Amino acid sequence: MTGATEGRPAPPARRSLKQRLAAGERLHGALLRLPSETLVEMAGVAGLDYVVIDCEHGPADMTALQHHLTAAAAQGIDVLVRVGSAEPALALRCLDLGAAGIIHPHIDSAADARRAVAGDRYPPLGERGFATYSRAGRFGTVTAAEHLAAAEETLVVAMIETARACAAAPEIVATDGIDAILVGPADLAVDCGFPPKETLDGLIAATYRAAHDAGRAVMSIVPGTAATRAAERAGAQLVLYNTAQVLMDTFRTLAAPRAGTPGTHDV
Repeated sequence: MTGATEGRPAPPARRSLKQRLAAGERLHGALLRLPSETLVEMAGVAGLDYVVIDCEHGPADMTALQHHLTAAAAQGIDVLVRVGSAEPALALRCLDLGAAGIIHPHIDSAADARRAVAGDRYPPLGERGFATYSRAGRFGTVTAAEHLAAAEETLVVAMIETARACAAAPEIVATDGIDAILVGPADLAVDCGFPPKETLDGLIAATYRAAHDAGRAVMSIVPGTAATRAAERAGAQLVLYNTAQVLMDTFRTLAAPRAGTPGTHDV
């Protein structure tokens, strides 16, 4: 196995998302469903802490994902990838490409959580296949020990999206290897038959309490900056902006002055 001293030294390590969460930082990121390295670069230039590439409700092309990860690395911004619940092998490929962590949808039980951890963690905690010749191993220029140490910083996020999952939240967050939870409010509302807002809020609040009691971080998806403070007051350490909604709100605002106005407009 090639040692790190035989290749170009690795760049200075920056603190991982997991380390920053442990230090009590609040981190802000952007959810990207549109394949665009430029949006990743812009998020980094703007000073966001991370982006989430959505391979569940967006494209899951590995070549495009590698381009996104390369753009992120150039700007010093971390990448989490949301994988599809029916694609466990996708998590391995994302981590080998250098993703900082994985978001797993539809975690309904402790057994689901254990399966997610098994795919993301190396033995003895998990079952991830070992390779240092991937992009995450700097193409074989790091030692096995260095690669294992870096992999310890992988962030594993469990998505809670059903009433069953909310009820099982204490067992899910107690699973060794789970670092954070993300409640999917839309899926939860559908699963519960679109209950009154106070009912939904109660389920989410109870899930957050379970996460905090277990020492796990909470990620909260928000439609824009106006909702950030409320999410943080509710206990979110990871705020995730729904970029599609932010862009649509921006476009609607830009289009509003044109409504009902005939004639041409300056460009």
